[in-house]
Amino acid sequence: MTTPFVLPLALFVLTMSISPGPNNVMLTASGVNFGFRRTLPHMLGVSSGVMLMLLAVGLGLGTLFVRFPVLNTVLKYAGAAYLLYLAWRLACASEFDSASGNARPFTFLEAVLFQWVNPKAWVMVIGAIATYVPQQGFFGNLLVLLLVFAIVNLPSITVWVCAGTMLRNLLRTRRAIRIFNLSMAALLAVSLYPVFFNAAH
Repeated sequence: MTTPFVLPLALFVLTMSISPGPNNVMLTASGVNFGFRRTLPHMLGVSSGVMLMLLAVGLGLGTLFVRFPVLNTVLKYAGAAYLLYLAWRLACASEFDSASGNARPFTFLEAVLFQWVNPKAWVMVIGAIATYVPQQGFFGNLLVLLLVFAIVNLPSITVWVCAGTMLRNLLRTRRAIRIFNLSMAALLAVSLYPVFFNAAH
C-alpha cells in the first residue's frame, strides 16, 4: 500500500472511529458512570474486537456472508436486539455505580464480542477492506490497515471516554445522572436507524 492510499485510509478510520455510534455512546456513558480507569478494559476491547474482525474478514470470513446471505440478516437483527437491550439497561441506570449495586462496566471480552453484533463496526470493517486494501499484495496491505487502525482508533475513542469522565464531575445529582443515562439510551436506540431504514427499502 503506497502513501497516497495510507492517508485516505487514516482519514477514513479517524472519521469512523471518532463519529457517534454505539461504541462511543457506550464509552461516554461508561466514563460518566464508572470513570476513566474502570472503562479502560472496555476501550481496549473495542479496538481489539474491531481489529480481530478486520483480520477475520480479510482472511476470508466475508465470503461466508456472500455465500449465505441469511447470515447477514441474522447478524443484523441479533445485533439490533442486543443494542436495544443495552439501551434499556442504560435507561434503567439511575445513579453512579456503587459498591452495593450490580452495575459494572463492560469487560474486555464483552467489548470484543460486542463488535460482532455492532452494525457500525461491520460498516467500518467491510468499507475499509473493500476500499483501501488493494488486491495486489493483499496480505501486506491488510497488515498496513491493521497498523493504521491500531494507531488511529484507540486515541479517537479515548476522546469520548474523557468527555464522559469530565461530565462525571458535573453531574452531581441523581436527577442529572438519570437524565444523562436516558439521553445516552435514546442515542443508542437512534443509532439503529440505518438497520431498520435499510430493511424498509
